[in-house]
Amino acid sequence: MSYMLRPLLVAGAIAASSCAVPVAGAAATRPNIVFVMIDDLGWMDIHPQGNENVVTPNLDRLAQQSTRFTNYYAAAPVCSPTRAACITGLAPARLQVTNHIPDRWSFYDAPRGQGAKDDPRRGREWGPAKSLHVLGKQHTTIAQRLKAVGYNTGFVGKWHLAGADWQTTDTSLFPESFGFDVNVAGNAMGGPGTFYAPIKMPNYQKGKAGEYLPNLLAEEAVDYIDSVKDDSNPFFLCLWPYTVHYPIEATPELYKKYTDERNVDGTVKEPDMPTRYRAMIEGMDQAVGRVLRALDERGLRENTLVVFTSDNGQMPGASVADPLRAGKGYLYEGGIRVPMMMRWPGHCRAGAVDNTPTISMDFAPTFLAAAGVAYEHSCFDGENLLSVASGNGSLQRDAVFLHYPHYCYHGKNDMGSIVRIGDLKYIHHWDNDDHELYDLGADLGERDNLYARRPGVAEQMRTRLEAWLVETEAQLPRPYESIPASELPGKKRVR
Repeated sequence: MSYMLRPLLVAGAIAASSCAVPVAGAAATRPNIVFVMIDDLGWMDIHPQGNENVVTPNLDRLAQQSTRFTNYYAAAPVCSPTRAACITGLAPARLQVTNHIPDRWSFYDAPRGQGAKDDPRRGREWGPAKSLHVLGKQHTTIAQRLKAVGYNTGFVGKWHLAGADWQTTDTSLFPESFGFDVNVAGNAMGGPGTFYAPIKMPNYQKGKAGEYLPNLLAEEAVDYIDSVKDDSNPFFLCLWPYTVHYPIEATPELYKKYTDERNVDGTVKEPDMPTRYRAMIEGMDQAVGRVLRALDERGLRENTLVVFTSDNGQMPGASVADPLRAGKGYLYEGGIRVPMMMRWPGHCRAGAVDNTPTISMDFAPTFLAAAGVAYEHSCFDGENLLSVASGNGSLQRDAVFLHYPHYCYHGKNDMGSIVRIGDLKYIHHWDNDDHELYDLGADLGERDNLYARRPGVAEQMRTRLEAWLVETEAQLPRPYESIPASELPGKKRVR
């Protein structure tokens, strides 16, 4: 694939003029919408996915009441691009938000000193594609679209689309400037620093010593529901908690369930990371369960669409995605395939398991369809999932695409782009021009590269991928030496 894809104007390209926010009201039976997106939760990190080593009773119950999508893809193997895709319905490549914010020089070259010669980043030829550190104001969010037809809109948790300065207090970059009436703890930060209060964020400083952030944010979500539940208009709530992101922390009460080890003073000894992660997942389940119970207790369950998902695969070292390969930052299934469930009684099949390939951009058109709002299909890179969830239809597309022209924070992945058509998945590597082709139906763990045995199929898929990259005006990796030092935070090393 050429590193310099030619510019091309495509007739079906998304046009701002036809994608303005709606101005007319929708039907009186519009549902409330609660969109829960966990941070760094892997495909196999909850019990409904078949993991017997984790305790998630609230998610087990939600799965029994929901359609569970087993081939759902985060739009990127890292957080910020997926969040941008979820909130706009546009692919990260089109938004030009393609790495976790901020992209840094340290991801592309190793520091000097002991061990640096063995660092996979040392002396790499390629640097990143150009990627924005903010969500552009020219893009319309689903919150703005729903607010225009009368929805109350609330945001609780992690935003991570507000620039490279994690301490900024510039609210023009925060959720309240993108259609949300209420914003609680949404800012530029990628992680909270600690999950133990007192929490100290630029716009959220709360909690008594030792209180647990997932519980605090769950209570904030319940408070928001209580503030709008009696309004004649429905509400749209994003609960995007910072859990289960690094640092891997749970409460002492949860640690007691997972370890018998004690310090010399008799207190519970902090367990290793995988054990802490299991405890953290149970804490996440408890927090989400608090919000789900609030919907039940207030009589809102029947007319509320609930979505539960994650922004990318699990952090390497916290858990494993077996039978999937790899984790966060990789374009293998473990980095991009994550849990997803949709519950809306009477509209989503309860207890159903669906293997239709779906992706983050699907949420915006799905929410509009649920709200009865007409929209142009060409305005989004996703499709309405309600027909699939109800069992009454299928999607029009035959392929899903992802583009990650960066190294992740760990620097161990390859820059790449993928296309999946049916069970076949093609991966193009930008940094070494390698190719991979897998049949996910027969090889879910991506161990048997079919590229050399099926070159014709791979070439056809590469052609589809290249056309999509051109259509979305995707930015591509550049030679390391050609990138201005001022473009990324940190120090660009002279070679």
